[in-house]
Amino acid sequence: MLSLDDAWNAAYHRKDAAALERVLADDWLAFFPDGRVVFRAELLAQVPRNPDAALMFERHAARVFGDAAVTRGTLYANGERVQSFLRVYARREGEWRAVSVQVVP
Repeated sequence: MLSLDDAWNAAYHRKDAAALERVLADDWLAFFPDGRVVFRAELLAQVPRNPDAALMFERHAARVFGDAAVTRGTLYANGERVQSFLRVYARREGEWRAVSVQVVP
């Protein structure tokens, strides 16, 4: 599961929507502080258009609960904190996929 979390970070950093698509479950969704809900297709379309920045992901915790797991972390862009997040993963038919993320300022 941690390798999947690392793959998410690497895909986001490289603006590689195809790699991120392999991480996200078909029913993946995100919740943002302003109340917006972003679905998988919208995120995958946006990733290649993200502004150029030196990104660093800091993982604070990872926990596995049977067929579910969460990671918590913080994203920095060009040395400045951008957001913190809680990612949720699920193991379905033996495969781990990201199913959700909650982003906080």
